[in-house]
Amino acid sequence: MIDKIKNHINELKTISFQSLEELEEFRIKFLGKKGLLTIFFSEFREIPQEQKKEYGKTLNEFKLAVKEKYDKSKISLSKNDKKNIFQDDLSKPGQPINVGAHHPLSIVRDKVIDIFKMIGFELSHGPDIEDDWHNFSALNFPEDHPAREMQDTFFIETNPDIVLRTHTSTVQIRHMQSNEPPIRILSPGRVFRNEAVSARSHCVFHQIEGLYINKNVSFADLKQTLAYFTKSMFGTAKIRLRPSYFPFTEPSAEVDVYWGLNSETDYRITKGTGWLEIMGCGMVDPKVISNCGIDADEFTGFAFGIGVERLAMLLYQIEDIRMFYENDVRFLSQFKFSDR
Repeated sequence: MIDKIKNHINELKTISFQSLEELEEFRIKFLGKKGLLTIFFSEFREIPQEQKKEYGKTLNEFKLAVKEKYDKSKISLSKNDKKNIFQDDLSKPGQPINVGAHHPLSIVRDKVIDIFKMIGFELSHGPDIEDDWHNFSALNFPEDHPAREMQDTFFIETNPDIVLRTHTSTVQIRHMQSNEPPIRILSPGRVFRNEAVSARSHCVFHQIEGLYINKNVSFADLKQTLAYFTKSMFGTAKIRLRPSYFPFTEPSAEVDVYWGLNSETDYRITKGTGWLEIMGCGMVDPKVISNCGIDADEFTGFAFGIGVERLAMLLYQIEDIRMFYENDVRFLSQFKFSDR
């Protein structure tokens, strides 16, 4: 029996394989459940006691030789098989490659940033967690303003003076406190509102707010800036400004862009008017400028705020804001920005 095993060891030296199929047959013959190694190991109990040591040693040598032969041959044949992919037929199509896509909110945010960078706006960032001064008081929110109540703001339970910022206007306050005019900044970032999540609203969303502070800044400068933005973003500079109210701007306005009535979808999303609301804006309240240590008699400015989710929903005709946060690859992979 020992001699029989040794013959198989010598036989291994002469065996070669031309394909992975032949190698698989070898594996079954030697390493399978009914293979030679299994048979030889099962016969160990019938070997005379005085031969068991030599038998066991020879059988282990055979086992190692078989595994080494199999492993080396598999590596060699696998490499050749990969080479043959290109050698067989070069006209065959290649393997498909899954290419990632930018998130639609990132696409819209970056587009807005690029548009305003062209006219000198610089990026400015601030913390997500803010104090009452930067989030409310410095922005001219009265002590009894509804936005301070629990239904709108996430407060830190152990310290009611600390909140999750409800707008990126906090960045503007920080920037004005540490920089002298002229100031021309854009503040993109996440904001948080204590609201129920639905198809039209979310407790976490994104804003881009702009601020321009300089001497002799007028409402006409604001309107011209917004017309430039809508022309670059939507292909039309036709806008209208409706009177509104924000604690930190006076006068304040809501900005509508003329979307048109060219299709049934246009009628639906504009409610038959052709106009779409896209942002809020206004002249910075002199008190806000003074709160930041800037002379409100010498400097004036304007500010505007854009909701990224709202803009993306309009551009891509998405009816449920929750889709942006579900991480469904089928949804996310279809987006790329294109002008309307």
